[in-house]
Amino acid sequence: MSAPIRRRPPGTGELLALARQRQERFLTDLAELVAIDSGSYSPHGVNRVADWTEARLRRTGFDVERVTPAAHPARTPGEDPDGDPGTGDVLVARKPGRLPRAAGGRRLLLAAHMDTVFADGTAAARPFEQAGGLALGPGVSDDKGGLLAGLTAIDVLAAAGHTEFGELVFLATPDEEIGSPASRPVSERTARDADYALALECARENGDVVIARKGVADFRITVTGRAAHAGIEPERGANAALAAAHLVVDLEALNRRWEDVSLNVGVVRAGDRTNIVCPRAHVALEVRSLTTSGLRRAAAAIRETAARLPVPGTHAEVEQLDLCPPMEATPASHAVLDRARALGRSLGLELGAATTGGVGDANLFSGVGVPTLDGLGPVGGADHTPDEWLLVSSVPERVALLAALIADLGDARPA
Repeated sequence: MSAPIRRRPPGTGELLALARQRQERFLTDLAELVAIDSGSYSPHGVNRVADWTEARLRRTGFDVERVTPAAHPARTPGEDPDGDPGTGDVLVARKPGRLPRAAGGRRLLLAAHMDTVFADGTAAARPFEQAGGLALGPGVSDDKGGLLAGLTAIDVLAAAGHTEFGELVFLATPDEEIGSPASRPVSERTARDADYALALECARENGDVVIARKGVADFRITVTGRAAHAGIEPERGANAALAAAHLVVDLEALNRRWEDVSLNVGVVRAGDRTNIVCPRAHVALEVRSLTTSGLRRAAAAIRETAARLPVPGTHAEVEQLDLCPPMEATPASHAVLDRARALGRSLGLELGAATTGGVGDANLFSGVGVPTLDGLGPVGGADHTPDEWLLVSSVPERVALLAALIADLGDARPA
């Protein structure tokens, strides 16, 4: 059978014009999404965003699978103190193109998250508004602006009649802001058969896209000593609190050992009463690194440090609770960046590439070996704060860039 006749991809000028035609609708839709409280621990609100997103995807020709994740524990000690209320649903939407893989078609994964860090009631307290060229409101940048940019880019390509790809897959997750504990299996399973992943967190404040993110490993260390009466016979005790204090100092000192690794002790708990020599203490910490090898080095150093407690009669057990792989800057992801930069120049954009310590769903895609580029939403900033903003004027160019990149990556045939 002969290969499909090559159709010219839409030019960036055409895509930009189509994006500009959708600017008013983008802002109307953004206001509607921001008005929904969708904190990670508010599954009802997240599912309202999922309902809205699913309807939009179906109108654009996608088949949508809706997955209700199993209940999950909090990712680290101290999170979700009131217990697990569950999360909203995961959306996995698919739209086939006209190019089979053998003919050069590629499967592209677009990914955004529907949850925010804000509690119920925030949307009413700080409603969406526009001021000084900025859109303001909870989640306007992280990640409702990025989610909507992805949906708009898909709409732009459909309006341009572009189907030169193998398949578009749109993934919308409900729990990214708490480390994706429930959606991670779905995300990793969906990503494994993708050729490229384009993550829709908003661009950095200076317009940079994101080429690398640190991975993170969470640890819990239990220090055990021996109880004794603090007034009558303290010498019979072994103070776990004292051992934990030494341990915290030694763990923090590991920050000076490697340039690519950072460590933070975030939770320390010890003892119940002041008249008892403390028999047990708990230390919770996280490690971040740009490389998997860095995370492994740090894990080994934590175990070595915990094995050298200076308080006689105490010992420590180290448990690794979680591991989120780094989004590493690989040659394949740099190739995607180079293509994005070339397309950006035709739109008047000079794209920088940032490395960040923050973790996102992009880490999971990269972790299963998929070339990944992040920060492909509009320009935004002050995420997770009352001052969160999105630059309104950046929307058409960033939507057009995303649409152009989808068109470019979706067809592997020689030009």
